[in-house]
Amino acid sequence: MSGTTVEGYKLGALIIEGKTKRVYDLPDQPGLAFLQSKDRITAGDGVKAHDLAGKAAISNRTNAKVFEILNAAGLKTAFVKVAGETAFVGRKCDMVPIEWVTRRLATGSFLKRHPGVEEGYRFNPPCQETFFKDDANHDPQWSEAQIIAAKFKLNGRLIGQDEVDIMRRMTLVVFEVLEKAWAARGCALIDMKIEFGVDSNGEILVSDIIDSDSWRLWPSGDKRLMKDKQVYRNLSTVTQADLDTVKRNFEWVAEQLEHLAPTPNCLVVVLMGSPSDDEHCKKIAKCCKDLGVPCQLRVSSAHKGTEETLRIVADYEGSGVKVVFIAVAGRSNGLGPVLSGNTTYPVINCPPVRSDNVTQDVWSSLNVPSGLGCTTVVYPEAAALAAAQIHALHDIVIWSRLRVKQLNNFVSLKVADKKMRDLVL
Repeated sequence: MSGTTVEGYKLGALIIEGKTKRVYDLPDQPGLAFLQSKDRITAGDGVKAHDLAGKAAISNRTNAKVFEILNAAGLKTAFVKVAGETAFVGRKCDMVPIEWVTRRLATGSFLKRHPGVEEGYRFNPPCQETFFKDDANHDPQWSEAQIIAAKFKLNGRLIGQDEVDIMRRMTLVVFEVLEKAWAARGCALIDMKIEFGVDSNGEILVSDIIDSDSWRLWPSGDKRLMKDKQVYRNLSTVTQADLDTVKRNFEWVAEQLEHLAPTPNCLVVVLMGSPSDDEHCKKIAKCCKDLGVPCQLRVSSAHKGTEETLRIVADYEGSGVKVVFIAVAGRSNGLGPVLSGNTTYPVINCPPVRSDNVTQDVWSSLNVPSGLGCTTVVYPEAAALAAAQIHALHDIVIWSRLRVKQLNNFVSLKVADKKMRDLVL
């Protein structure tokens, strides 16, 4: 296909061909590659293989939705966009030759390698394993020390302890995000594998393809209802009827994925006691937006317009939307306590303190009458995060963004620490 045009993309040289995909260079788009799925299903390092008409399109649809979810959560991935029914465009990467496996329940090969462990044993936190990609030797399990000792250098980046730590943490977050998403559809994500690449900027990205070949998925947590490639692996003989069943399972997974990231049904309402506090409130709103939490700003004084304040609260309580209120008021802060005393929804005080009144304003927000549950934070980001964590109890999109924010904090510290270690004084 090199030199031909597919879906408007001029394909360059074939970079690599695997059992179920081909990867082409895109000479007109430096830094990007064209990944084409095949109508092929394999197992046992390719020893078992069959043509499966339509699999490429199903795989591409599944992969696109998975990466849409991961990208929306803020994870760094190589996926760029769909490029037709059976292909997508991704960032060109040097691939780390390691499969990163995360397990919530013990099953499959884990039981063979760990005799005595009962199937279904639950790992909290999830169990993580690594395997070197080597079909001839059946992808042997590697330790962390082996990965570091291999001294892989990809796009100029040496894979050392810091890189392994980052990939291990990213692997866990990918699993947790997708586990939460599948749980919302009544399905248990049992285990999954992913791969990483290093792009031309030396950045580590979740790469390759994530589809029904990548995981074990049990609806209602019941192994007998499995919808993944294990159904194919378990077949001693393969008939056309068997292949049709496998295809229907894969189609079911792709269809379910369309419902995994619902539109948030939640809201943060920032009530300010005076329009003079708008800059403080806009900072809260921006932090909410960064976390994917819808936010509205309102003005109402508990002292000067108590009746109107209570009417605003009643409007939101009757809206059917899950609401967290943030009260922004200084001096004698009656806004937060009035809200808390008249709603069962969470209320967070975030007074707009200044250096000349910080003690009085904070104390005014803290010293509330008995029977009131409003909490107090000082910084706008803290208010937004507290509200987001409340909503994360019921919203998987917000939960995922918070989890990725924690991951990014971890990665930022790792990068900063490495720069300091390498600094020559």
